[in-house]
Amino acid sequence: MENALLIGLSKQMALQRQMDVIANNLANVATSGYKSETLTFEEVLMPVANIDGVTGSSGKLSYVLDARTVRRFDEGSISQTGNPLDVAINGKGWLVVQTAQGERYTRNGNFTLDANGQVVNGNGQPILGESGPITIGLEDTDLTIASDGTVSTAQGKKGKLRVVAFENENVLKKQGDNLFSATRPPQPAEGYRIAQGVIERSNVEPVLEIAKMIDVTRSYVSTARLLDQTAKLKSRAIEELGRMPTA
Repeated sequence: MENALLIGLSKQMALQRQMDVIANNLANVATSGYKSETLTFEEVLMPVANIDGVTGSSGKLSYVLDARTVRRFDEGSISQTGNPLDVAINGKGWLVVQTAQGERYTRNGNFTLDANGQVVNGNGQPILGESGPITIGLEDTDLTIASDGTVSTAQGKKGKLRVVAFENENVLKKQGDNLFSATRPPQPAEGYRIAQGVIERSNVEPVLEIAKMIDVTRSYVSTARLLDQTAKLKSRAIEELGRMPTA
């Protein structure tokens, strides 16, 4: 019975973690460039524990473990904003952000200008061009961003957005604020197109996430019911043993 309780508890812990991931996805439905996450599970076979009276592999006990979080890196939908500094990448690629911790990568192309005329993200961190941060003067007019990322105004070329790619995007690690770090250096992206005046929306599918939430809730309740029944069975067994006459 103790094993049954522990197995049920391991499942509940994994379900709680899965619910956290689903809730985070739903909370970021409106976050530009957000990439949805899903939780993968592993079966952990106990090397010593087994079910009394049952031989072979059928008698082994196994627990569930939330192994790791996997992200979907497919593109989200494109939404018009009318802001000439907003951009979205069509195709594979990541925009580069300069932070105090080094370069970070994002698909969120919602940009503004800071007090010095630098192109920055919502946290005031510079967006890097191929030659460093891109600066636009207060007197500049007719801002355009070409499909290759070249930033120009009526006063001339201001720089070109640096767009990078990774052979395996699973090397990207979430750092918060919709930024990612990488365990391997990126390569210059190819075959992409920059669109101006639009942003890439989250790739979260709300209906699918809500369906997952319902399934997780049902599984959690079912497991809780099973644990309750197991605990009652254990309590009843102890009571019955207590009533047995002693020799």
